[in-house]
Amino acid sequence: MSVPVVLAGARGHGRRHLANIRRLQAAGLLRLAGICELTPLSGAEIPEGLGTPAQSADLGALLDATGARIAVVCTPIPTHTDLALIAAARGVHLLLEKPPAPSYAEFRRMADGVARAGVACQIGFQSLGSHALPAIRRLVAEGAIGEVTGVGGAGAWARDEAYYRRAPWAGRRRLNGADVVDGVLTNPLAHAVATGLALLGTTRAEDVTGIETELLRANAIESDDTSCVRVRTPRGPVTVAATLCAEHPGEPYLVVHGSSGRITFWYKQDRVLLQRTGHGPEETEYGRTDLLENLLDHLAGGSALLVPPDGTGAFMRVVEAVRTAPDPAPLPEHAWRLLPGEHRRIVPGVDALVAAAADTLALYSELGASWAPPDEVSTR
Repeated sequence: MSVPVVLAGARGHGRRHLANIRRLQAAGLLRLAGICELTPLSGAEIPEGLGTPAQSADLGALLDATGARIAVVCTPIPTHTDLALIAAARGVHLLLEKPPAPSYAEFRRMADGVARAGVACQIGFQSLGSHALPAIRRLVAEGAIGEVTGVGGAGAWARDEAYYRRAPWAGRRRLNGADVVDGVLTNPLAHAVATGLALLGTTRAEDVTGIETELLRANAIESDDTSCVRVRTPRGPVTVAATLCAEHPGEPYLVVHGSSGRITFWYKQDRVLLQRTGHGPEETEYGRTDLLENLLDHLAGGSALLVPPDGTGAFMRVVEAVRTAPDPAPLPEHAWRLLPGEHRRIVPGVDALVAAAADTLALYSELGASWAPPDEVSTR
C-alpha cells in the first residue's frame, strides 16, 4: 500500500513539496493523507490528483487522525524542532526542511529527540541528493586535481523588497524572543554552505575546527543579505560568499581547488566541470535522488538516508556562528543603490567579489571591499 504522508506548511516553498508529493502519489509510492496549515487550503490550492486530504492546524491531531507514517515539515524555521518532536513522539518519520533549526541547541534537541524515538529523519538539503557529489569525491580520491587545498562557494542572487515582507520571520534574526537566523548563508544559500562541506566529507559537527563570518546587509532588515564565511576543517577551508543584492544574478556554484586542477560544481543544475593540468576541460551532468523518495526507500529497507541530522552538524555549527555573531553591519549608503523597476537593492561590484572569494578562499575584507572592514569579522 502507498505510504500515508502529512505535509506541514503547504504554501510558499511548501508548494514544491505539494508538487513532488503529487508526482510520487501518481507513481503509487505514497498518499497525501493530510495538510497542516493555520488556514486551510482551498480546493484551488490543492493540485489536481491529490484528492481531498484532511486538514488541521494541529499537527499532532492530524497525524493521529490520518495514521501518517511520514511528516514533511516545511514551516517557519523556529517551529522546526517542536513539530519534528511532535511527529517523532508518534513514531512518524520525517523530511524536515532546511535549515533544520535556528540554533545548535535546538538542533541537538531535535536530533537527540528523533534518535531516542527511533524514527528516521531526512534534512531537506536537496543538493546533497545529487549524484555529482560521489562522482566529485571519486575524482578527488583518484588524485584528478592533485592535493585538495579547499573549497570555495559563490552565490550571487537577487531578492526584491517584497521577499522580506512575505512572512513575519523573513529577514529576521529573532522574532518574539525566539531565534530565527534567516540570513543569506543560513537559508536562501544554505545549500552552498552544506554542499561545500559535503564535498570535503566534513559534514559532522566535530569536523569544524573554526569559523570566521563577515555579516553585512544592504536591505533594511535584521539579518545579513551580503555575507561570507570561512569554515576551518582538517581537510582544508570551505569559504562561501553570498549575496541577495547581485547586479546580475547567476547560478550558485562551488569550486574544489587542487594543486593541479579544479572541479566546479553548479549544484542546482547537477553540472560538473573538471579542469586539470595536461587535459582539456570535461563537463558532465548528473542525475539526482529525490530526498523524499530516498526516505521511502530507507523505510523499505533498501537505502541509507542521504541527509540524516548528524550529517548536517557542521552546517549547524555555521548557523550557530552566524546566530552568535554581532548583528550584521549595514552597508554605507554609497555602497548600494535601488533598482526602482525591480524594487530591489544592488551592491555594485559584489558579483565580482563573490566570484573572487570562491576563487581565493578569502573573505570580502581580505579582498579589499571598502564596505567590509576587517573589524566586522567574527571568529568562533
